[in-house]
Amino acid sequence: MGNGGSLESAGSVDQGIGPGGKNHMAFLLGIDGGGTQTTAWLAEEGGRVLARAEAGPSNPLKVGLAPAQRALRRAARDCFRQIRLKPQTLEAVCVGLGGVAQPALHRRLLVWLRRALPARHHLLTTDAAIALRAALGKSPGIVVISGTGSIGYARDERGRLERAGGWGATFDDAGSGYDLGRKAIAAALRAADGRGSRTQLGRKICRTLGLRDITQVVAKPLTAAQIAALFPLVLEAARRGDAVAQRLCEEAGAELAALALALLVRLRWQNRLMPVVCAGGVLRSSLRIRRSFARHLRRHAPAARVLRLRRAPVEGALALARELVASHL
Repeated sequence: MGNGGSLESAGSVDQGIGPGGKNHMAFLLGIDGGGTQTTAWLAEEGGRVLARAEAGPSNPLKVGLAPAQRALRRAARDCFRQIRLKPQTLEAVCVGLGGVAQPALHRRLLVWLRRALPARHHLLTTDAAIALRAALGKSPGIVVISGTGSIGYARDERGRLERAGGWGATFDDAGSGYDLGRKAIAAALRAADGRGSRTQLGRKICRTLGLRDITQVVAKPLTAAQIAALFPLVLEAARRGDAVAQRLCEEAGAELAALALALLVRLRWQNRLMPVVCAGGVLRSSLRIRRSFARHLRRHAPAARVLRLRRAPVEGALALARELVASHL
């Protein structure tokens, strides 16, 4: 993970360290909160991971503030319980959370975070920032994330951060799981009307959602996460030769490439050998979408190095927590 150090798995605190000994150890908590799930890792300052936990989605723009707070608290407390650690012994907490780029929401959540998870130091940043840190350490480059939502994030040689996309399901999230799920439903409805090409998607969606007919979907109160959860149906239909699903995958790759290209152009990197890292559940799950992404990107930025994220984004949160502690020494 670049300059962040490696993370070694461990199941519990060393047996020689009792409750009193814990006071002499620096514990770090890293959390990755998105529109589908929340992942928390608890580690020693040296990098050894002591506990891992997961909870439900915690993007406040997608699930609401109170459910997001509950998920964050649950994931953290599960980590504490695994090693019988008191929350107030934390040295630093870093939370990478979807939806916190808005200043008012960021301030509100940071106040809550300091109260809910006491520590000497706190950092609340975006899930894109911790993914970028996990992917590239402190090196310049770009990460493009496609999960429930989508965003492009870049760091330049001076450490300055730039973003493209990530403006939410109502107005953006192009190429995301939500976008694929929504377009799949729309394509199935158009096919049922006779306005669109025949597709397997309607039958698959009905089976997944327990519908007798695809037109019933319009009366079903689906959340953004539930719509995003339909994207594997698109991938499966595309593998089975469904032309509509294949087109949706191709379009998703093009939309995600546009995020990266916007950042490459803004930073004047389109002719440089610069890493562009694919992250998130959609890009991780689909070779077809990754190939579309790379093909569309290289038409305009042939030198771009398209890579896959090989580390969990929560590792980036722990790396930033360590840096936070080091900066206050």
